[in-house]
This record gives sequence, structure tokens and C-alpha cells, in this order.
Amino acid sequence: MTNPRHSFSVRHPFLFGFSLLLMAVVLLWGITAFFNGKADRMLGSDMIGVVNIQGTITDSLPTVKFLRELRRDKSVKGVLLRINSPGGTIAPSQELYLAVKRFAEVKPIVASFGTVAASGGYYAAAPATQIIANSGSITGSIGVKAEYASFKQLMDKIGIKPIIITSGNLKGAGSPYSELTEEQRKYLQHLIMDMHNMFVDDVAAARKLDHKDVEKIADGRAMSGREAKELGLVDRLGGFEDSVTVLKALCNIEGDVPFIEGPEKDEPLLKEILGSLGIIPSGSFGGDGFILSY
Repeated sequence: MTNPRHSFSVRHPFLFGFSLLLMAVVLLWGITAFFNGKADRMLGSDMIGVVNIQGTITDSLPTVKFLRELRRDKSVKGVLLRINSPGGTIAPSQELYLAVKRFAEVKPIVASFGTVAASGGYYAAAPATQIIANSGSITGSIGVKAEYASFKQLMDKIGIKPIIITSGNLKGAGSPYSELTEEQRKYLQHLIMDMHNMFVDDVAAARKLDHKDVEKIADGRAMSGREAKELGLVDRLGGFEDSVTVLKALCNIEGDVPFIEGPEKDEPLLKEILGSLGIIPSGSFGGDGFILSY
């Protein structure tokens, strides 16, 4: 028979107490997660989704998958797209645009702007059923930028001469070890303008604006939510609660309504639990260190 004096709880009272506390937290976290929307989905209650786009946009896949899941879920009647992002890489911003567009073709989706929803952040919101911004939200910034660091002068000073072998004159464009040739500069400018035109085309189509009117303000300028409304980039001014009210009206929902929020962060369970108790550079990188971003 085991002597109680030699049991784990007696020999390690601190670790034993911490283990009990951790198990209690896990249980509480599970119950909270169940009742924060999941139980309502199982019972078939009408719900709205809250989809968060936060920070620099570099990976759209979790959000795209979550929007698809909500689009296919019959219990979800609409989505509030909460955006607080200065923009990010080009292709992920375009993927978010398409995901929002597909959702809006089936159910209402209202974009709600927080502190900033600019460049790629605005791109993602453009196809929403309605866009609501605070008067002081920073938005717009329609345009594309390219940037890279040049080390040529530094390497000349220290006597290092890089050897770059490419299969064509344009392959090395944007290398930090050499100056741009006129041919390379024209090539990169053409690439940037092609991306820019995609942005303008999509905004004009989604917002039902004349292409020329969008082009006039697509010079990279950021603007307030109030100015964006005057220019047709935003439908109305208001905060989060106003956005919820508009969404409920579009979904023909009255009174309180349960919601499901996501996408869930892909973090270890322990890190997420402990976190509940308590800049990646924007741009798409080419093999030569060249960066393109919204």
C-alpha cells in the first residue's frame, strides 16, 4: 500500500496544485468555447458570424476557409467583417476580396472598420454588402508600392563585387547588389501598374463606381472614414454596434442573436489558455529581395 507521505501531492504540493488549476482552466475554456456559438450551431439557432481581419495581411487561408464554412452553414444568416489592418501582400488581399465577394452573393456581409482598414485592408472589404467606418477610421490608400534595399554603394566601399548570373536581363531586377538598368526600371514599373490597375478595377466593380473616379483617388492617399463616405468608398459612418444593427436588419433578425467568431488562431492550446488568462514586413518577396505590397 502506498504511503501517503510519499504521494506526489505530498512530495510536490506546488506542482500538484498547479496541475489541478490547469485542469480547471482547461475545463472552463472548453465550456466557454462550447457556449460561445458552438452550442447554438448544434441546436440550429439563427446566428451571425464575426470574421476578424487583424494586422498585416500575409496569409489569407484561415480567413478564407472560415468565410467558406460560414457561407455553407445554414444557421449563419450573415457576417460582420471586422477589419483593423493597414494592408499587406497582394495575392492574399485578392483572395480575401474574392472570399468576401462570394459570401456577399449568398448572404449579407457588413464590413466594419476599426482604427485602420487601408490598402489591402480596404481591398478585402470592397465587395461587402455594406461598408461602415468610424469617421476617424483611416482607409483608402489605394495603390501599389515596390521597395528594396540597395547595398551596392556599401559593397563598393568595402571592395566586394557580387557576381550575378541570370537567364535574362530582367531576372535580376530588384537585386540589392546592383543598380536598376533603365530596362529593368520600366519592367518593374509596368508590373506595378498592372497590379495597381487590378486594384482599381476591383474597387470600381465592387463599389459600382466609375473607373475614372476611382483612378482619381487611387494615388496611394489615405483618408478618414468621413472623406471615404463622401467619395463613395464607404456606405455610412458608425461603429461596431451600428454595424451589428445594420447586419441584423439585412438578415431580418430581431433581438439578441448568438454569434460565432473567428478564424481561430492557430496556436498551441496551452499558449491560448494562458493568453486568455492574462511587424512582419508587408510585401510579397521575390527571389531577389524585391517587395511588392498594397
